[in-house]
Amino acid sequence: MGLFERYLSVWVGLAILAGIAAGAVVPGIFSAVAALEYAQVNLVIAVLIWVMIFPMMVQIDFTSIKDVGNKPKGLVLTLVINWLIKPFTMALLGWLFFKGIFADWVDPTTATEYIAGMILLGVAPCTAMVFVWSQLTKGDANYTLVQVSINDIIMIFAFAPIAGLLLGVTDITVPWDTLLLSVVLYVLIPLVAGALVRSKLDKSNDHTVLNGFLATMKPWSIIGLLATVVLLFGFQSDTILAKPQAIVLIAIPLLIQTYGIFALAYVIAKQMKLPHNIAAPACMIGTSNFFELAVAVAISLFGLHSGAALATVVGVLVEVPVMLSLVWFANRTRSWFD
Repeated sequence: MGLFERYLSVWVGLAILAGIAAGAVVPGIFSAVAALEYAQVNLVIAVLIWVMIFPMMVQIDFTSIKDVGNKPKGLVLTLVINWLIKPFTMALLGWLFFKGIFADWVDPTTATEYIAGMILLGVAPCTAMVFVWSQLTKGDANYTLVQVSINDIIMIFAFAPIAGLLLGVTDITVPWDTLLLSVVLYVLIPLVAGALVRSKLDKSNDHTVLNGFLATMKPWSIIGLLATVVLLFGFQSDTILAKPQAIVLIAIPLLIQTYGIFALAYVIAKQMKLPHNIAAPACMIGTSNFFELAVAVAISLFGLHSGAALATVVGVLVEVPVMLSLVWFANRTRSWFD
């Protein structure tokens, strides 16, 4: 991991503080940025999200899909966790905490938006940082690539229906046109663009030019993420300064979800007798989130100042230290899979 990835939680934390401070000191700037919208999409945030997402999409080699049948058990585990379990447990935990346990501390409208943000996190499986988690656990790199590629293709078709279903179940009105536009804008188009750029850069298939391009783009991806965090917390500074406990309240169910999903996947992987270099990345993919997509969709559906947008950004803050702790645990328990 590079300096930025290793200390991403620190940078996100500093970006949060900078955003809150700037929002309180120069609110006019954030109001002007918030006004730059077209079809419910904030243009500045859309550009930053693309800066984040595009390098990740270029990493994905869809030609690896031909190897999908080589190790099917690990792939089945990830797909079941990602699409049949994780979104629904996230919705359940959101409802349990914000409609039940935390109901006295959060007003009903805000609670509903927090639940929506959690749902969007739960329906977006990771496509980028999972390569880092796989490498740190000595996972099978080619297998991880196959899994990410398959998940991205499924996401094009499954993200909107599952998100719409769960948002509807939690009594949230679903603007289907905006949801579908978000999938096209933040999943389909970046995937296609990434595949085309990868094909052009890697004609010789030696990855030299491609790796140089990715190395150049990586800092911009991190800058895009941090700039988005600054803007989001700047937009929400008044709310956060009035209710600082909101971040803690959101983080609690997210932590329970992440550790719970990993534990479930890890136990199933052991029961399936998967080798550790397959089990570890399979569980990491099933646990982590494509938080960039969740942030973008939350903004498009509910607005820059919404509780949903805040919940997805808290997901960024929580994910990296939690996933690093799971990497440590997976490495310490390698002998379980011998």
